[in-house]
Amino acid sequence: KLFRSFFRIPLFLVDHQEKLGKHPSLKDIAAQFSLEGPESADVLLRVMEADPRVPPFIERDEESGEIVGIDAEMIRRDRRFAAPLERRLAGWEGQAAELALEKLGGGQIALGDLKGKSTFLYVWFTGCPPCMEMTPHLVELYGKYAEQGFTVVAANADRHLELGNEEDVIHRYIEEQKIRFPVAHWDGKMDRFYGSIAIFPTSFLIDSEGTVARHYVGYQTPEKLEADLKEVLGK
Repeated sequence: KLFRSFFRIPLFLVDHQEKLGKHPSLKDIAAQFSLEGPESADVLLRVMEADPRVPPFIERDEESGEIVGIDAEMIRRDRRFAAPLERRLAGWEGQAAELALEKLGGGQIALGDLKGKSTFLYVWFTGCPPCMEMTPHLVELYGKYAEQGFTVVAANADRHLELGNEEDVIHRYIEEQKIRFPVAHWDGKMDRFYGSIAIFPTSFLIDSEGTVARHYVGYQTPEKLEADLKEVLGK
């Protein structure tokens, strides 16, 4: 888990700055990487700063430890991080989508199974604060628009991120949230296709022809999601 976090942090920090317009706090980092708290995030950043393999691309406040500067260009010049960043910055809207995942409990779900439907591919992990805030919006939208050809595929990244959660933990969350749309396991192949996701949740609204109509990073309001969905369904 720590190994995966270590090499995802540079991508997360750059994404957070460029997509959300601000530096992530230690609390944000802890939440995104399922750490125990800001102190654990600080330790992980200190290890990263001391490692010669990682370019010195962040500046931190000496007293608080909070990030006050991020050199995104330094990360882009590093071959280990350049490809995923370039893939994401190229933009997803208008690009052909891909979907082939193992469903929770067994079986497969693929884009071909959803032919003719507008699909919200929602990549999340159990316990992620913004994910927990956004899930009820998707449950409501699914209940409201399912009969109009809309569905959600909730791609859970617990296993991919090696968080150690058993499936019963995810099942319990599904029951608590009254989720009735498909839930699947996010995997390495899909993660690479979508540019190595660094911020959770990340979502893709896919139209009925299999094209990405909208790409979202982080929490989205129900008003924004419904407005975009109405536009896609209207087409």
